[in-house]
Amino acid sequence: MPGFGPERFRFFVGLLFLPYTGMVLAFTVIGSMMAPRVYWDRVAAIVVIYFLALGIGAHALDALGSKSVKPWGTVFSRRQLGLLAAASLVGAYAIGIYYMILYTPLLWTVALLEGFFVFAYNLELFDGRFHTDAWFAFSWGGLPVLAGYILQTNQVSIAAFVIAVSTGLLSLVEIKASRPYKELKRTASAADPSERAWITGKLEDVLKFLSLGVIVLGIGLALWRWIG
Repeated sequence: MPGFGPERFRFFVGLLFLPYTGMVLAFTVIGSMMAPRVYWDRVAAIVVIYFLALGIGAHALDALGSKSVKPWGTVFSRRQLGLLAAASLVGAYAIGIYYMILYTPLLWTVALLEGFFVFAYNLELFDGRFHTDAWFAFSWGGLPVLAGYILQTNQVSIAAFVIAVSTGLLSLVEIKASRPYKELKRTASAADPSERAWITGKLEDVLKFLSLGVIVLGIGLALWRWIG
């Protein structure tokens, strides 16, 4: 969360979870760069789609459905969070439907799966059955790679599936590190505050370098395809 600007702006930026949102956007770019031919308008489209659907929509729904109180929940009302989620998801699907109707009908498979998880995971539906680390890695780690690849090619490949598995595992690392990090940041009951600060610092480093590494990889692959 930035330390400058009006309160609503600062909390809105915090709502986006930019390091992890950046990871997911990089996953879509990585999937796109695997295509034999790259359509750059589709690269831009999939990045915008996931920024709206995940960066804004899913995180707004998470604030609504989470059992723990999110800080932006005190700044934005439930109605405002709901409207924010609805508007961003409608925008994301409007862009996606345009491409799915005209060029890539296979993308409907990913679109429907992601549509399910954006509600089932973030609102903790079905008694939280889909609010697990494994489903998190599948929906926001593996599927974005396939979405990027399919939007370019309207097909799937073994290589794309393998890369999707690898990004799913990277997301699993992220969520496994972020859960204890958030818990330690929330609680102040540790017997040794200095040890607690040391652990949170190490976990924060893992999260920062993991997200930065994935983002730089996505940018590097895009530059490689653009220049090459």
